[in-house]
Amino acid sequence: MFDGLKKTLGRFKDDVEEQAEEVDAEEVDAEEVDQLDADDLAAEGPVGSDGETDVDAQTDSDESVVETESGQSGEGEEREIEVGFGKRAKAFATGGIIIQPEHLDGPLENLELALLSSDVEMGVAEEILSGIRENLEGTIRAQVQSTGMVVEEALKEALVDVISVGQFDFDEYVAAAEKPLVIVFTGVNGVGKTTSIAKLARYFEAQGHSTVLANGDTYRAGANEQLREHAEALDKRLISHEQGGDPTAVIYDAVEYAEANNVDIVLGDTAGRLHTSNDLMAQLEKIDRVVEPDMTLFVDEAVAGQDAVQRASEFNAAAEIDGAILTKADADQQGGAAISIAHVTGKPILFLGVGQGYDDIEPFDPEVIVSHLLGEEAES
Repeated sequence: MFDGLKKTLGRFKDDVEEQAEEVDAEEVDAEEVDQLDADDLAAEGPVGSDGETDVDAQTDSDESVVETESGQSGEGEEREIEVGFGKRAKAFATGGIIIQPEHLDGPLENLELALLSSDVEMGVAEEILSGIRENLEGTIRAQVQSTGMVVEEALKEALVDVISVGQFDFDEYVAAAEKPLVIVFTGVNGVGKTTSIAKLARYFEAQGHSTVLANGDTYRAGANEQLREHAEALDKRLISHEQGGDPTAVIYDAVEYAEANNVDIVLGDTAGRLHTSNDLMAQLEKIDRVVEPDMTLFVDEAVAGQDAVQRASEFNAAAEIDGAILTKADADQQGGAAISIAHVTGKPILFLGVGQGYDDIEPFDPEVIVSHLLGEEAES
């Protein structure tokens, strides 16, 4: 998963490396500092016991010197870069280099275009870019670090911030929750919702939790048979009604069964609602109101791109979701949908479906995902 986005970030890092020589050219000239007389130094900041200006005590907010693109002090230039003497002197004293806005303009513009082409929603892309710029502009880069290294660190922080939205310890939550824990699954037809329910039944079993399946998809012909096949394969109890029945009643009955039989978790399927179908969305709202599930999970395909992002937003508006599962993550070449869904809903991606088998489901780990995107080896 995320191969397209991974390539995008790789190109971005290459672009930044090409800017290194331009950043190096901004290193404070030793002669410029030497030419400042004692009176100027004293005026710029505190003087240490040895008679020299205490550079470390000089605050970075000192804006007494304004440098323009031409290197001259003054106003009226198209782009003014305000850098206090303290920061310039500190950069010189430590052999560091101040990163200027123009060093980031080209690479960030290219990164924005590449993120959008990888199905990252525009608002998310802008947030990532803003985070990188905010973290880097005006900072001092040590000469032992390449500009690419510094930007990569900022990029990693920005990506983790976006992808980690709403993240919580799912396993810990399930273990501590009052039983039975009721989880309802929503999403359109054909995205792997029913199969995801079966995968989670296996996942919970491995953790020692018992489950009961409930078929609230009473509109689709064959829905009972599909979920029954999974239930039989997994040796789980299935609660279902006749086709056309009330989905809320089915899930409600499953909750009562779980309470009477000390079952830990109820996994409730729902009809594959199109987000444009008002009647079906109303049914989803009824389930939310009557059953009051502990958790509502949205399921969609990672390969659906911006369509998945739009649907996630609509479903979240109808009955607030608590997280998402993305199926076919192993076939997703772009990777932007996962990042975007987390951003537009404010809710975390919890699992990735990575195959057809019951064990082919993986918890979503933001740190691991970002490390993969940046070509790093994930920590074990």
